[in-house]
Amino acid sequence: MTTNDHVDKAKRVDRAQYLICAVLAVVGVFLIVDALRLTAGFAKVDPVGPRAFPIAIGAVLILLAVILAVAIPRGSVGEADAGEDVDPEAPSDWRTVGLLVGLFVAVIVLVKPLGWVITGTLLFAGAVSVLGNRHWVRNIAIGLALSLVSFYAFYSGLGIPLPAGILDGIL
Repeated sequence: MTTNDHVDKAKRVDRAQYLICAVLAVVGVFLIVDALRLTAGFAKVDPVGPRAFPIAIGAVLILLAVILAVAIPRGSVGEADAGEDVDPEAPSDWRTVGLLVGLFVAVIVLVKPLGWVITGTLLFAGAVSVLGNRHWVRNIAIGLALSLVSFYAFYSGLGIPLPAGILDGIL
């Protein structure tokens, strides 16, 4: 290897990927610890028990974090699709990221008092608006349709009631 090859390899190491490793590992540990707190009486008809899947998913996340952490210093970088029109060298749009994070936090805070249908509508319509779509009425209509469909799909299809909030008794 020449000196230029070492410099090129050093440039290819994207240290920001270590943050992804950390998030994967933390979420994996959280899933495992939280699953171990579940009691066996939680699901009496389930022969596998409520712990199996969260533990398996947590273990896979930790394994993926380790694999990625080993691959990063080796210069392993995914190739962009040929059809992508995204410039990987362009700086991050932190305003958009901040608005989306704020939107998710607002949904978390407001889902109980306002209910899923209203906050889901705000989530779907707000996300596409933050990402650049300026058809406000259409965004709200599609967001409302998605929220209502998901509300009744969870309630009727899965037997899981989502919060109705201020629309309790109407829905």
